[in-house]
Amino acid sequence: MKALRFGRHAAIAVIAAGALALTACGSDNATNTAPSATPSAAGVKVTGTLTGIGSSAQAAAMDAWKTNFASANQGATVQYSPDGSGAGRKALLDGSAQFGGSDAYLKDDELAASKTVCGPDGALDIPVYISPIAVAFNLPDIKELKLDAATVAKIFRGQIANWNDPAIAALNPDVKLPDLKVTPVNRSDDSGTTSNFTDYLAAAAPEVWTDKSAGIWPASLKGENAKGTSGVVKTVTDTPGAVTYADDSAVSGKLGTAQIKVGDSFTKISAEAAAKAVDAGKPVEGRNANDLAIKLDRTTTAAGAYPIVLVSYHIVCTTYPTQATADLVKAFVSYAASDAGQKAAADAAKSAPMSKALQDKVTKSLEAVKAKS
Repeated sequence: MKALRFGRHAAIAVIAAGALALTACGSDNATNTAPSATPSAAGVKVTGTLTGIGSSAQAAAMDAWKTNFASANQGATVQYSPDGSGAGRKALLDGSAQFGGSDAYLKDDELAASKTVCGPDGALDIPVYISPIAVAFNLPDIKELKLDAATVAKIFRGQIANWNDPAIAALNPDVKLPDLKVTPVNRSDDSGTTSNFTDYLAAAAPEVWTDKSAGIWPASLKGENAKGTSGVVKTVTDTPGAVTYADDSAVSGKLGTAQIKVGDSFTKISAEAAAKAVDAGKPVEGRNANDLAIKLDRTTTAAGAYPIVLVSYHIVCTTYPTQATADLVKAFVSYAASDAGQKAAADAAKSAPMSKALQDKVTKSLEAVKAKS
């Protein structure tokens, strides 16, 4: 197994260490209960620095998690750089981070490549964060629209040029739509949010969205782009008529959002609706028994389910160079998936708490994480 190494990503994390120490002193935390699901509470003291890179959708939750975890485990810190899901998977696979945050589970080729740095059993996809992806827009005096999958696909393919287009008007007969240019804004980086959004479009509107789902936006499509969740949200906020897709926690209160047609009705975006959609998912086939990648049903007709949802993972190795690192990884991921960790994420980012059944699977899966013998 190749030893974990730290390159330019680690430099970013080291710069953040001072800020972490300050936020740990001055923020609200629930650390009297937070570590109850971690190995440290069972008598294993965890120390050292854990470096993660990845999902920007996880950023708000991660800020709460790392602060609470550091406060509850003196001598242990977590550093995280929200560079995007693709960067997180790459960092885990090249050994420059000890875990990756990703809104998309490892592809088969990435899973095979993980054996180089993670040992013969490779890496594991561990779900820790569930959140709906908002179709978010900047329209004067309009905070909510009803859209179906085909209309969303046409908007982002540039086939709908103005907001008063007949297709949008037919779904929103009681809304006075402006004669305003539609400006789609997509992620410029390799993004798990993009992967989930295009997965929904490809499944729910295949006659319009003819591209395959992917983390990189189709190069053939015109429109604006920006890096990261914060980048697309800022661009839309600054641009009347703009529309994007982003983690709901990042757009709440700033932009209008769409209800999405599911079956014969429209579902309003919410954490509860996202959780219902995840419950309809199934395990990805052909994976290690301890891998918890979830295949979502984007065409569900379940009442109250919101199908444009992401399950964000902490991607971890099954084997680490030392027991101290293995224990630290297990402790932190256990906390993130625990009741206390899920509440912290929900408070910080409006995420949907994982079900008890999924939490139990995470606990069992983490038993496979060990030190190199």
